[in-house]
Amino acid sequence: MKSQPSFFHRNLPRLLLEAREAVMLHTRPSLREHGLSDQQWRVLRVLGEHADEPGGIETGRVAREAYLLGPSLTGVLTRMARDGLIERQRCPQDARRTVVRATTAGLAKVQALSQTIEAHYVWMEQQLGKARLTALYDLLDKVIALEVPEPGASETEQETFEE
Repeated sequence: MKSQPSFFHRNLPRLLLEAREAVMLHTRPSLREHGLSDQQWRVLRVLGEHADEPGGIETGRVAREAYLLGPSLTGVLTRMARDGLIERQRCPQDARRTVVRATTAGLAKVQALSQTIEAHYVWMEQQLGKARLTALYDLLDKVIALEVPEPGASETEQETFEE
């Protein structure tokens, strides 16, 4: 009979996912009211953060910043283009690449949702205290920096989480 593995530390990946889900419980109803999936919101948030880049953002960068794998991103972008939230075009410098940008309608959703999401962050700050929330952000940044793969690591070593 095999013995149970002995773990001395809590399951950090599971705790991070559980924390993410707890935060998303407040966000998802607003996303659904705007007809968005979690993945579509992540894409729109990235595009909103880079709305001042006139040429748009390469899809590879969107995939990295929105934590979506390429094949999933393709489907998400197809639906978003159909719904008038984004525009896609070939990269002028390299026709093999595609760039995307949020449309006026997409940016309007970002603006509307940002108010709801920011209100939730204000509530979290009130519950935890500004110092604790800042410490949480700082600690998460440090964990991310600690675990980032070395430059040049293979794609399998850089596997991206997707829901």
